[in-house]
Amino acid sequence: MIRRCAEADFDTVYAIINEAAEAYKGVIPADCWKEPYMPQEELRREIEEGVVFWGYEEGGQLIGVMGIQPVQDVALIRHAYVRKAKWRQGVGTKLLTHLRALTNRPVLVGTWKDASWAVRFYQKHGFHLVSAEEKDRLPKKNGLPLSDDSSP
Repeated sequence: MIRRCAEADFDTVYAIINEAAEAYKGVIPADCWKEPYMPQEELRREIEEGVVFWGYEEGGQLIGVMGIQPVQDVALIRHAYVRKAKWRQGVGTKLLTHLRALTNRPVLVGTWKDASWAVRFYQKHGFHLVSAEEKDRLPKKNGLPLSDDSSP
């Protein structure tokens, strides 16, 4: 079941993000890795800035989360994570399909370019990498372009 995450889900969303983000350790630039990958204050700020999290629930437990955020005239997919034990079981696909159906805006995703599994996942679902020139024209959040080498 897919449902919108509530305040009561905050700790679970936080745990899922940080558990799944361990996959980036040693893959992304070392100066971009931190423990935890997403501190609670950062997650709260993201939510306050308009990221709405949706969760995939199985057996009464959230096992995957994905956020969506309207910015300018596009929708951004933000912080897509699934518990390690549930990887490659279609959870991310179901969440992405659901979130794309929530908007009629163009959808953009930012992920680490060295996270080849993430790039392949989004390409499988019709997304494509943008050139450096295209990247410079994308909407910016907090002054940073949202593109294929932004953090998720």
